[in-house]
Amino acid sequence: MFQVSVFISHSWKYSEHYQKLSEWLFIEKWNVDGAPLVFNDTSVPKENPIHNAPNTQALRDAIYSRINNSNVVVIPTGLYANYSNWIQKEIDGARCYSRPILAVNPWAQKKASSVVSNAAAEQVGWTKQSVANGVWQLAKRSR
Repeated sequence: MFQVSVFISHSWKYSEHYQKLSEWLFIEKWNVDGAPLVFNDTSVPKENPIHNAPNTQALRDAIYSRINNSNVVVIPTGLYANYSNWIQKEIDGARCYSRPILAVNPWAQKKASSVVSNAAAEQVGWTKQSVANGVWQLAKRSR
């Protein structure tokens, strides 16, 4: 069995992106050459948010800890990412711990976030197979 820990970046304001990516990676059954491939979720869950941390530093540290425990960081390329301080912090965390970033272009999106695209090791389209393959390829490369 192969296991890959994945941190999916998200803004709760655009949680449908997170929900779909999470469903594809963590609920679907995957395999590689006949062996099970399990994606473990290291994202910040909605039912256990960390945004109620006592201060900005504690919030940053909590996010960095989750990224550090990940093999790959997945970030949707929605334009909202260009204006999100926290998505930039997640990109910085991925760089800090040398975690590759997979940029995912949401379905029917005309423009992508340059902040995410420029930070990504790889960019894929909005299908479950391309996302799973992208995560797996980045995880293999970074081992």
